[in-house]
Amino acid sequence: MYVSFDQLPPEARIWIYQANRPLTDTELTRVQPALAQFAAAWTSHGRTLHASAAILHHQFLVIGLDEAMADASGCSIDASVRFVRELETSLGVELLEKSRLAFLVDGEVRLLDRRELRTAVAEGQLQPDTPYFDNTIARHAQLAQAWPAPAAETWLARYFAGK
Repeated sequence: MYVSFDQLPPEARIWIYQANRPLTDTELTRVQPALAQFAAAWTSHGRTLHASAAILHHQFLVIGLDEAMADASGCSIDASVRFVRELETSLGVELLEKSRLAFLVDGEVRLLDRRELRTAVAEGQLQPDTPYFDNTIARHAQLAQAWPAPAAETWLARYFAGK
């Protein structure tokens, strides 16, 4: 069952998929019906899931699930990944690639290859307070509270330990 993304409860489970580039307004308009259709049709062992999906910051697909109504099963998770792959194909973007980290710099999402992180910190390109999109967060409430969060307040803290 489709639930408006902003109506998901704070404890709703989320999965974040980061695109390798920002989506255009035209692409966002085109993909909205597919997001709602996926959420409306998503099931787990025949049970309707209370779910939603949204594109945030023109670059992040976020799928949300109210687990208080019904949990996702392995098969339903597989179905969501298939949906993400279909979006990759239809939009010509990568959503499942995990080697790039996203930061908010001058109001824009900037991607950095994970292998370049240590150098970027050493050269001062990234500061402890640089907003970082930690796509490992798992609850809807965290989107508003800590996404993006200062890099030094996330798992990246160890890179700033000596600063």
